[in-house]
Amino acid sequence: MQDSHTTGAHAHPAPHGGGHGGDHAAHAPVATGTFVLVWVALLVLTLVTVAASTWFPGKVGIGVAMVVTPIKAALILMWFMHLKYEAMVFRTMFLSAIGILALVMGLTFFDYSFL
Repeated sequence: MQDSHTTGAHAHPAPHGGGHGGDHAAHAPVATGTFVLVWVALLVLTLVTVAASTWFPGKVGIGVAMVVTPIKAALILMWFMHLKYEAMVFRTMFLSAIGILALVMGLTFFDYSFL
């Protein structure tokens, strides 16, 4: 049984991003150290959220969580989901959808005040 990579039967796949319509250039691989730093930042931000909710339950804890959580989400989206390397049109569509969701969720807070 022969492997298709050794026989040359298949062409090499396009680099990451090649199947996205070709509207942006392929990016260089992200260093492992960068992922480790983002992971450590996520751990630290999680500790900040847990500490704030433990030491300052109520309004302050909720306020800290409402500030820290979008930062954590942005780190995950940009680095682990590679949104940083997508085409501007895709980033704009995604961020517009998130913005509309945030607006709708924000409007619901008028019924129930946390802060």
